[in-house]
Amino acid sequence: MTKGRYRLVIAVLLFALGMINYTDRAAVGILAPQIQHDLHITPSQLGWVFSAFFFSYAIFAFLGGYLSDKFGPKRTFGVAVVSWSVFCSLTGAVATLFPLIIVRLFFGASEGPMNSTTNRMVTNWFPRKETARALGFTLSGQNLGSAVAAPLVISLGYFFGWRLAFVVLGAIGILWCVLWLTFASDRPAESPHVTPEELAHITSDRSEAILPKGSAPLRHYILRKSTWGLALGLFALLYPLYIFVSWMPSYFTNVMHVTPAGLSVAAGVPWIGGFLGYFLGGFISDLFFKQSENGLKARKTTTIVPLLLATITLSVIPGVQSVTAAVALFTLSLFALSMATQSLWAMIHEVTPVIYMGTVGGFIHFLANMSGVIAPALTGYVIEHAASGYASAFWIAAAVGLLGVLSIFLLVHNRRIPSHAHSSSVTPLTTERS
Repeated sequence: MTKGRYRLVIAVLLFALGMINYTDRAAVGILAPQIQHDLHITPSQLGWVFSAFFFSYAIFAFLGGYLSDKFGPKRTFGVAVVSWSVFCSLTGAVATLFPLIIVRLFFGASEGPMNSTTNRMVTNWFPRKETARALGFTLSGQNLGSAVAAPLVISLGYFFGWRLAFVVLGAIGILWCVLWLTFASDRPAESPHVTPEELAHITSDRSEAILPKGSAPLRHYILRKSTWGLALGLFALLYPLYIFVSWMPSYFTNVMHVTPAGLSVAAGVPWIGGFLGYFLGGFISDLFFKQSENGLKARKTTTIVPLLLATITLSVIPGVQSVTAAVALFTLSLFALSMATQSLWAMIHEVTPVIYMGTVGGFIHFLANMSGVIAPALTGYVIEHAASGYASAFWIAAAVGLLGVLSIFLLVHNRRIPSHAHSSSVTPLTTERS
């Protein structure tokens, strides 16, 4: 089975999980018009439904990183995926606003470990020189899932109703979990499918769990300014992404007056841009990394430039009148946001020891996902109460993007991790430089 390259099996499993994760997550936004009608929910109340998910998601993004470090990503994903599949299915059983919010809270908590545990798994299974490509490929599944979600969920809702659509989506997650528990292991050394040659390749530029003598404790890596700069940068990237996940289908329906049949295309095509941004962005980021003498500077460049591009597209979207132009701008924005996001996740590998990767990555993800609490609720409030409605929401997202650019540029200045960090002679990762 893929002799000598079994890590690609792990990448495919993570890619598939990303598709499932975002399909399940996007379903509420896609079915929002029907849910609003049946449950008599206002735009502001729908915003709180979206934000309920991200509130618990953010908390468990941090805890999930810790759990993946402590218990391993295999068990962490096993429990998380079964849990979110159950609560996804239960979404179809709610009858009023309050139970919907409660189910979304538990659903968000279950999905919380997704990215930090993926990052932990990539850390275990891929050498640093392949990090951006591995992350780009695995995370691209999330955007492809969002692209597939629109036609899939709309079709399920049409043939079975929105309630049974959630049950079907939950069942898909359970099937994935069976495959994961069968073929995955926490580390390549634990897998009978990994050859000695592949294991040597994977560990060739990875530090192991032993920290260099004199290294700072975990709290240093959590409290330093570079960690907060990365968190603010990821916050700026996720803020518009969560507006798109939650409100883009409603924008096309209520502002652009797209029919349900056209919505499967209008709300699905932009996510293909996100898929390409993750997939191609990983190759571009790794190319810059290999050609640069300063790996961190290379990662910063491939994060800041596309984030600036996304900021420009966000500010332009409110001015377009045609559906085609709107779809094109959403697609370009998601391409840029996805390219920058995978590069930022790869940047974490440049400033964090392997032993702390899950916990520090989870902490960054926790802080960044406060954007998911704020963006959907604030957008719902702005849509309902501001004269400019959606336009103000997009302009706010553009302003947040600019703040993210400044945070990455000014705060992230840590020294790159030495590839031989297990040696006691290595300079410890405690230095901040300007």
